[in-house]
Amino acid sequence: MYLGSSWLNSKKQHLGISVTGLANKDFVSDLVTWTATFTRKDMTMQSAFAQLKKDAETIKAWLVAHEIKPEEIVFSAVDMTKEYDYVPTGNGNQTRQVFSGYSLRQTVTIESKNLQNVVTASREVTSLIEQGLELSSNAPDFYYTKLSDLKIEMLAQATKDGRVRAEQIAKNAGNGLGKLKSADMGIFQITGRNSNENYSWGGTFNTSSKEKTATITVKLEFEID
Repeated sequence: MYLGSSWLNSKKQHLGISVTGLANKDFVSDLVTWTATFTRKDMTMQSAFAQLKKDAETIKAWLVAHEIKPEEIVFSAVDMTKEYDYVPTGNGNQTRQVFSGYSLRQTVTIESKNLQNVVTASREVTSLIEQGLELSSNAPDFYYTKLSDLKIEMLAQATKDGRVRAEQIAKNAGNGLGKLKSADMGIFQITGRNSNENYSWGGTFNTSSKEKTATITVKLEFEID
């Protein structure tokens, strides 16, 4: 009888119970970034640079007027390229390069915790284009600065969820739940709240939505008593 019980216990421990715990958490982003690029082109680099500098001053004043703090506004270094047009030579299909001017480009980036001010500015930026600026604006990106704390909290919830599932399985089988044999974190996903985004094997990280939902899984394996 003793040997039989030992063999049974050994078999139970060998088989074990494997479950996947799940945790979901809705949260709101607390940081926004927004970038826009503006350009100027002229036959002389000095003239193009002077226009670009004036545009940067106009953009900064406009952003401050929209309640964006000066310390939240960062301008990149100026990028310059020489541009050429291809014109026919009059000799068959041959063409030749003709210098068409210096093209200067600069990017302005705003990073702020005042989400609403930045969102409002991004929607009204067309008023700068109406002033004659050659400007291209990206959509704002939204982030959460306490993501590490959120992940730890959710791991605990997912582990608890997995244990409850394992206990129910063991109970239904007429057994008790033994020690935890292994635990592996699954994919951490962040999607827009109430969106139809697809999960990916490498993990989805949504930046386009201010309101988000985080999902995490934990794979657990328990012994059986």
